Amino acid sequence: MHQIPWLNHELWFPPLEQALEEPAGLLAAGGDLSPERLLHAYQHGIFPWYEGEQPILWWSPSPRTLIYPDKIHISRSLRKTLRQRRYHVSCNQDFAAVIQICADKRAEGTWITEEMIQAYMQLHQLGHAHSIEVWACDADNKTLIGGLYGVSIGRIFFGESMFSLRRDTSKIALCYLAKQLSLWDFVAIDGQMSSAHLSSLGAEEVSMFEWKKLLQATNSPAPNWNNALKEDFCFSP
Repeated sequence: MHQIPWLNHELWFPPLEQALEEPAGLLAAGGDLSPERLLHAYQHGIFPWYEGEQPILWWSPSPRTLIYPDKIHISRSLRKTLRQRRYHVSCNQDFAAVIQICADKRAEGTWITEEMIQAYMQLHQLGHAHSIEVWACDADNKTLIGGLYGVSIGRIFFGESMFSLRRDTSKIALCYLAKQLSLWDFVAIDGQMSSAHLSSLGAEEVSMFEWKKLLQATNSPAPNWNNALKEDFCFSP
């Protein structure tokens, strides 16, 4: 492995162009998970990803995988499920449960360590990290069956992880998120790296040059997330 910078206390990251080709996108190591560093990292297109035995590793892969909120692909079967409104969708109702289930679903080797959970809980309490929850409801109770969480800065949502305990419930969460972000004129949902799951929802890969231009949207005014996800959303045929 080529040498990468070791971060200390200063809020600094090397230029994205210095990220390694192998492992793809590795940019730096060290530092901490303070709110200030995390927000600085995301605003510059960088995110932490490491396992418990490793130091904190910081990444910025190229190409970057994005979903444009107004171009999300909704399959015929998923659209049918959305119209049936069998599930209730909420925003920021149980961030702690969403991130914990995301960690649990990944089992051994998870990168969502206890340190990461506490860091993103702090970001959530400060109003920067948000969750979308999908619930199964009956007469007596509701059960969390899907969701996602990520960091919102300006007009970009940086997706971190999602989970499904029933078929397509993470996709339902992402569809509702995209609908809301489209109404708020967000420019992108960052999916970080390509996957079959994201590709099925219309994710696209963009060059580092294009990604750096889009990152200017992090300087836009942030919306009020207290007004998110009203139940009058419709997904047209």
